[in-house]
This record gives sequence, C-alpha cells and structure tokens, in this order.
Amino acid sequence: MATDEQLAAIREKIDAIDKELLVLVNARAQCAQEVAKIKLATAGETVPLFYRPEREAQVLRAIQELNPGPLPDDYVATIFREIMSSCLALEQPLTVAYLGPQGTYTQAAASKHFGQSAIPEARSSIPSVFRQVEDRHCNFGVVPVENSTEGMVGQTLDCFLESPLQIVGEVELPIVHHLLVKQGTDKATITRICGHPQALAQCREWLDIHYPEVPRESAASNGEAARLAAGTQGVAAIAGDLAADTYGLEKLAKSIQDIASNTTRFLILGRESVPASGWDKTSILVSNRNRPGALLSLLKPFEDRGVSLTRIDSRPSKTEKWTYVFFVEFEGHLDDAVIENIMTELAEHSIMLKPLGSYPRAPI
Repeated sequence: MATDEQLAAIREKIDAIDKELLVLVNARAQCAQEVAKIKLATAGETVPLFYRPEREAQVLRAIQELNPGPLPDDYVATIFREIMSSCLALEQPLTVAYLGPQGTYTQAAASKHFGQSAIPEARSSIPSVFRQVEDRHCNFGVVPVENSTEGMVGQTLDCFLESPLQIVGEVELPIVHHLLVKQGTDKATITRICGHPQALAQCREWLDIHYPEVPRESAASNGEAARLAAGTQGVAAIAGDLAADTYGLEKLAKSIQDIASNTTRFLILGRESVPASGWDKTSILVSNRNRPGALLSLLKPFEDRGVSLTRIDSRPSKTEKWTYVFFVEFEGHLDDAVIENIMTELAEHSIMLKPLGSYPRAPI
C-alpha cells in the first residue's frame, strides 16, 4: 500500500536524522570534556567553576530565539537543558541539595533546573539545605521561596539573614496537586489527609467540598505526606506526579488545587556570585528604622532611576521589636552602574543592607 510505503520512507528519514543527532550530541560532549581539561590545567590551586549559570541561561535563550518550530520554545529548551546536563556531568557531576524526602516539588524544580544528570540529595528541612551548601557537602541547593496563591516562604527568607550563600538562579514550577492513596484504597476508608501546610491551603475549597469531615494533618513536605500515605492505611496525601511515581500511589482525584494557575518559585543556592547574563534579577535584604516614610525612603531610589521591582516582602528582624527586614527583588545586576548607585544610596539610609545575589531570570 502507498501509505505503508510513505510511512517506511519517513521512518527511514527519522533513523538517518537520529544517527546524525547522535554524532552531533557526542561531538558536543567531547567539547565539554576539552573545556574541563583546559579549566583544570589553568586553575592552579583553586577549584575551577564548571557550572556557569549565566552561560547556561544565555545558551537556552539563544536556542529559543533560533527555534524555527514546530516544537514550542520551552520544549526545545528542555531538550537542550538535558543535553547540557549530561555534558556537564562529564566535566563535573553536580550534587544538589533539596527539600526532601523524594517526590517533593522541590526535587522536581531541581530536576527542571539542573537536568537529570545532577545528583540530588534530599534534606529534611530548608535550613539543612542551606547548611549542606555552606559546608560544601553539595555544590548547590534548591529551596522554595514563594507561591502564587499562598505568598512567601518565611523560613527561606529567615535563613538568608544568617547565611553567606548567594542566589544563583530561579525556577518556576506549575503546581498540580493530586489526592494520593495506596493502590486499591476506597475513598470511604480515608481517615486523614496529609500535606504540606501550603498544599493544604491551596486545596482548601476542594477539601471542604469533598472531604469536609476528614481531619487534615500538616507534614514537613508533600513528599513526606506521600511517604506516609504509602506506608499507612487510611492516609491520603496531597502531592504531585513525582510523588505518585516515587511511592507507587494511586491518584484518587487529580488537579485538586483551587486555582489552576498555581505556581511556586524556587531559588538556587550557591557559594559564588554570578556574572551578568544580559537578563537578570537581583535580590537584597534591607532594613530601616520604624518611622513614618521608612519604606518609601527604601523604594524611592528605584523609582528615581526607573528600576522595576519584581517582589517586596517583609519579615520581623528578630533583633529589635517592631523592626522589619524587607526582601526586595528587582530587575538588573549588581554590576550595572545604575544598580551600584542604588545600592550606595540604600546603604547610606538603611540600618542593614545585604545583597543576596544577582542571577539570570528563569529561561524556561
């Protein structure tokens, strides 16, 4: 039949393209190995930097700009992220600490940012993720910082007050919650529903309608809730696809979040500052005396120079009553002349100013 002949011809063409792709991907990998040799030969006693967030962001943006289709830009960027992850592993395998256990959204964010070739290490709390990177047990860390419906993660901001770590990247991850149970569990046998406090809040209306009488119990993470559901009869967990796959759980109900556009942003923690990539954000902590117009005086330098703020939030300073520390994010890089001027002015009028780092805006 003509159709069979047409399909055979297309498949033959696909096989030829695959062979060409294989050659090109391995040629790229060989280039990565040559880069590693050069860095090691010229590093001396210092430890060379193999992972360059700004370079990776530039490559992914360029790929999306060059993409002719039909694959969407994000799909193409994801493919290249994995190629870059595999090539980087030939230079230096990266270890990445994340808020565990296995199956959390933070693990999914780490995978999205670093690719499958990075070595993930689950930690039991956000402070322990910070410590893993500070103590050089891991190259990088991933922590949640804000959710589009529930706001900022206070513990992450509090850790930055004491930590010397830099923010070196960001990840945005759509959050899709499911009600997960052990295989074969009847909904009538559910005696409690577990989840991270933010996950429970993000599904509050759905739970009120479908399980109004079932107690809800907070867990340290959604992965922990899934692990508990996998080992305890009558426990349901609110968690995502990764948790369902990791613990072999059944989806009793899918996409139960109250707001469809629910998204969480995660920050990448590192020890080194990141050069400008051409499209960057900067985060700082800044504090002023509690007096009329204090917040306005902190924001005015940005307005005067036309710099857009992307986030502002406050936390108690914990050192002086009724004094607050503001977490401020804005467009630009600390090395930009206009940003340097703003930092100088803020330092003159604040009681505390701590730059947390400049980093590429999430490319995908």
